[in-house]
Amino acid sequence: MAETNVAKPESEIQEYADGWISERKGTGVPTFLKFAYIVIMAGVIGYFFLYMNGEVNHSDRGALVRQFNQATQSSPAFMYGVIAMVVVYALVVVAFAFKAVHKD
Repeated sequence: MAETNVAKPESEIQEYADGWISERKGTGVPTFLKFAYIVIMAGVIGYFFLYMNGEVNHSDRGALVRQFNQATQSSPAFMYGVIAMVVVYALVVVAFAFKAVHKD
């Protein structure tokens, strides 16, 4: 009688973070997750562009935000620098997600 429940060798599964994360050897990031990275990063970058000076057009607090911006002299150049760092981070994450599966 042949045994049907054959255990896989432990070397195929690698654990990280004390077992919180595990990965099977040779598997990559799922395709939907790769594209989710792109969508999430685009949303983050869009959010920074839309609200880099706060919610100035909000019906309730827009006037307060405009007063605060006027009093503190917000710097668009600084915010563009922050957005540039977010873009670089997004490109690195997407490049890492789409690169080939690592060979162990």
